[in-house]
Amino acid sequence: MTRLNSTRPTSIDLTSNDPATVDAFAQALGHDLGGRLLLPGDDGFDAAATPWNLAVRQPVAAVVEAADADDVAATVRHAAAAGLTVAAQSTGHGASGDVAGTVLLRTRTLDAVEVDAARRTARVGAGASWGAVQAAAAPHGLTTLLGSAPGVGAVGYTLGGGLGWFSRVHGLAADHVRSFDVVTPAGEQVTVTAASDPELFWALRGGGGDLAVVTAMEIDLEPVPAFSGGKVAWPAERAAELLAVFREVTAAAPPELSVWLSRIEAPGAPAVAVVHAAFLGEATEARALLAPFAAVPDALGPGVDAAIGPVALAAVGDITADPTDPAAGKGRSELLRGIDDEAVERLFTTSVAPLLVLQLRHLGGALAAPGDGAGALGAIAEPYLLYAFGLAFEPGLSTAVGHRLEALPAELARVATLRKPATFLAPGESAAAAYGDAALARLRDLKRARDPRRTIRGNYPLLG
Repeated sequence: MTRLNSTRPTSIDLTSNDPATVDAFAQALGHDLGGRLLLPGDDGFDAAATPWNLAVRQPVAAVVEAADADDVAATVRHAAAAGLTVAAQSTGHGASGDVAGTVLLRTRTLDAVEVDAARRTARVGAGASWGAVQAAAAPHGLTTLLGSAPGVGAVGYTLGGGLGWFSRVHGLAADHVRSFDVVTPAGEQVTVTAASDPELFWALRGGGGDLAVVTAMEIDLEPVPAFSGGKVAWPAERAAELLAVFREVTAAAPPELSVWLSRIEAPGAPAVAVVHAAFLGEATEARALLAPFAAVPDALGPGVDAAIGPVALAAVGDITADPTDPAAGKGRSELLRGIDDEAVERLFTTSVAPLLVLQLRHLGGALAAPGDGAGALGAIAEPYLLYAFGLAFEPGLSTAVGHRLEALPAELARVATLRKPATFLAPGESAAAAYGDAALARLRDLKRARDPRRTIRGNYPLLG
């Protein structure tokens, strides 16, 4: 075991576990750990406990940085023996902060990616980002079912369902998993497939990380003969026209086309409205499908004909250029039955301050009609998703953003369903918001049966 030497405080503020219990766990784990164990007061503890969203606090009792799957198993096994709870994270995206007194298990060093081009599969370690997996698959003309941000951990994204650019054609990333290598709440290493454990396999595909710690997964890759896309910006004053065109284009869009519309108000910059598009096909066809946007005047920079073109598969992240560095922020998402003339239009045609961005994503296609073997998240019948985000790097701004986000459900009451994909849950929300009643009951029954002592804790626990 590698352990940083430092003077630890005489009093450790833990919410649910006393220092003696944690010390006993640390001593027992030390004989089996190849990675690094950090306790409060150790050099590097605070950094290791900090998730990607710097606005989220994680008051954990210890951090284990696993070197391999054996370290993961040892951590879970010793935590279970001590009556502690383990919360696994790789990149820290999607952290809720609901981890007080837990052992935070960092899996980011388990980042191996192996592509089998002949079988069109990839084996992906728990610490691998989608950018790394996509970079390995792209030279073979294959793609993962990644989201817009390449820095997000592939496994965590998939455990929450995985909703991204290609979902209108291929559905959720979770429904393209062949197997999971997991550590059970008892600390055993097993491989879970549809044949070996159909109930757990169903639950892991969209049910979150509350049932087992995944150390690797095998996924299907999809062939891509051609891929195109890009983004075009206009002054925010054109938002009403763009929203009307967005409705028109998305109403007739083939599954191969995904279009997002954003209103962005960056500090110190003019407000803009931006169309992002991704198309599984040739650029000429993409431009034709997006041609109604070309009729909206005053495009800032290249218009549709120039901005929409071929995109390298390894550069999918460039379409939205999502931030790659950790930042403090707050967000909220709502699935929408449609785009009404009142609430949604008003949101896009007035200032979104103090928010940074308001984004409307077109869903539908394969998401609304998954196959018989779909995972726990099931169908997403709603045709649109609204995502709102604001920076929260100082208390006053954080409070203002929080109040603005809290007002959204009431403003969208006519069109919002109050359900949201698991990867779009925000701190303070419940896992119950991601699932239908039957799926939630099934997940909770499985949690009670497989992890009665609640040794494993996902970002959004199934049992609260």
